[in-house]
Amino acid sequence: MNIATLITFIVYLAALLIIGLIAYRMTNNLSDYVLGGRRLGGGVAALSAGASDLSGWLLLGLPGALYAFGMSEMWIGVGLAIGAYINWQFVAKRLRIYTEVAGDSITLPDYFENRFHDRSKVLRILSAVFILLFFAFYTSAGLVGGAILFENSFGLEYTAALWIGAVVIISYTFLGGFLAVSWTDFFQGILMFLAIIIVPIVAVSHMGGWSETMGHIGNVDPTHLDAFSGMTLVGIISLLAWGLGYFGQPHIITRFMAVKSSREIPKARLVGMTWLVISLVGAMFVGLVGIAYFESFTSQPLNDPETVFIAFTQVLFHPIVAGFLLAAILSAIMSTIDSQLLVSSSALTEDFYKSFLRKSASQKELVLVGRLGVVLIALIAIALAYNPDSTVLDLVAYAWGGFGAAFGPVIILSLFWKRMTRNGAAAGIVVGGLTVILWANLDAVGLTGGIWDLYEIVPGFVLGWAAIMAVSLIGEPPSREIQEEFDSVKTSNI
Repeated sequence: MNIATLITFIVYLAALLIIGLIAYRMTNNLSDYVLGGRRLGGGVAALSAGASDLSGWLLLGLPGALYAFGMSEMWIGVGLAIGAYINWQFVAKRLRIYTEVAGDSITLPDYFENRFHDRSKVLRILSAVFILLFFAFYTSAGLVGGAILFENSFGLEYTAALWIGAVVIISYTFLGGFLAVSWTDFFQGILMFLAIIIVPIVAVSHMGGWSETMGHIGNVDPTHLDAFSGMTLVGIISLLAWGLGYFGQPHIITRFMAVKSSREIPKARLVGMTWLVISLVGAMFVGLVGIAYFESFTSQPLNDPETVFIAFTQVLFHPIVAGFLLAAILSAIMSTIDSQLLVSSSALTEDFYKSFLRKSASQKELVLVGRLGVVLIALIAIALAYNPDSTVLDLVAYAWGGFGAAFGPVIILSLFWKRMTRNGAAAGIVVGGLTVILWANLDAVGLTGGIWDLYEIVPGFVLGWAAIMAVSLIGEPPSREIQEEFDSVKTSNI
């Protein structure tokens, strides 16, 4: 273990905890803790959304996929870029306005209940259940990424590495809530951005330039440079379909809700999309250049493809620089886990505790329950992450698909379709979420190959959308009050 790298790492972690303490003093009520009091600027919201979106997957999972399979994995990045742009362009502004018009909703279940005037609390319960279910897997993916980082960088045993990362993340999320999460995400987003650009540029330069790098990749396997090599139509659709997931991710959607004004959205979209596209391209080049460097240039292939970024930091950079680059990986991991813990905590606090157990609970009590919820959910995620054979990409793919199918169609149609009903929304959540769960386990009953290999978000999204429309059209139309509220959102500019 290099002392200079370790010291750099510790300084970075200490800075995160200081941010948590500052935000702790600014957190007075549940809205502050869960949504930052709706006072985020566009730039902070954009980088926070991006950092909490791509997470350790950007520096571990995506480069690992390119390292293992070559350019054929680039379709994930294309799908994500398209999905993110549509989300910022059409969903962000309208959702920011609608969540304030609909009872000043501060969580996704809160919005669903207020949007459809659901006094039965069916939508609140269903959405909270699926949030907790899929975030358990999503958070565990981040913890696995953190364990991989500590394991490969500092020679720690997997279980010890898992606990070290978890304790730091829990600490500042527990203290500062949404403000701590958003501010740390902002700085982490900048650090991730710089790291993902610097590493492939230095690696290419080290090998003598771009032509030499491409030559090394061709020496390993020329098909690694072909985006269509080994791909089927089902395979390409599955990778592009990652873009559908954006519409239903609670930890991204809450950034739209927290922007101080819908007028900030265009600026946020420009910042967010610039950051996203460059980061995705950089991550893909890390994996692709990794093939050239480790498989051909040094002839030292990696045992675990998802460690390609970590390996580059160790062989190309001074220990102090390596410390910052490794901190970028931890930044990516933390930026998603803290957001996921916070959304899960808000589901427990706002959607179960306040709604069913303590309707008269004070704001101070709710913030305390929210903080305790962070600890509880983190412990469950740690238990799921205990398997050292877990991969970041597989865990993220399952949770991403689950959220995209369960909530994506509901959010889009609730914002743009006046005829949608409460029962339609409930049907969409259940059908979309359960389709993902069942489809992901088809191999257990022998259904593999062809259409059965389609990424589960595709059938989940399609069937969830169909269920919403069918059930809404069969039932009575929404009340006049709900329809008038829908119309008022079109002209509002909050």
